[in-house]
Amino acid sequence: MSVAQKQINQMLTMQDAMNSRVSESWRSNGYEWYRAIWVECAEMLDHHGRKWWKHQEIDIAQVQLELVDIFHFGLSLRLMTGDSVDYISSKLAKELHQGTGENDFKIALENLASAAVTKKSFDAKALADCMSLMNMDLDELFRQYVGKNTLNFFRQDHGYKEGSYIKIWHGEEDNEVLANLVKTLDTGADDFQQQLYAALEAKYPSA
Repeated sequence: MSVAQKQINQMLTMQDAMNSRVSESWRSNGYEWYRAIWVECAEMLDHHGRKWWKHQEIDIAQVQLELVDIFHFGLSLRLMTGDSVDYISSKLAKELHQGTGENDFKIALENLASAAVTKKSFDAKALADCMSLMNMDLDELFRQYVGKNTLNFFRQDHGYKEGSYIKIWHGEEDNEVLANLVKTLDTGADDFQQQLYAALEAKYPSA
């Protein structure tokens, strides 16, 4: 099994665990994962810049974060097919490696959104195009995915679903706190997730 497949395999397993944490019956709940994808695409376009009538700077870090969020939903859609994790990871590894070669970010993003709207599916090749144009490889996707997945678990454990979770930590949004913490830890460590969770716990404001 290739490194790419192993990483995707791990992310699929983590996604299944996260979805099950939200609802044990997530596979039969009828969640519209495809809709979450195209909504995120629209939000991402604001961070990238779409207004030709004014000057806009591309917020690469925020665009990358949105791509990671989309990958969460894409993994969920692929898991919904009922195929094995090994089969899905093998297929995704090929698609993410290939892309389509599209060199206009907005077109690549529209291709990603279009598949979600018209086919209710996840276009991994279009995501690969978007990643490539934002200087993001699979290793970086994996690093950011593990970080965000850990934060999502932390949110659930601290009242996110009930509405009691605190999203602003000492003046910073939790996503920003996460990004800064990840930089201080060894993402290659076997217990990286556990270290990150403990670091988030230490930073979380007491109510």
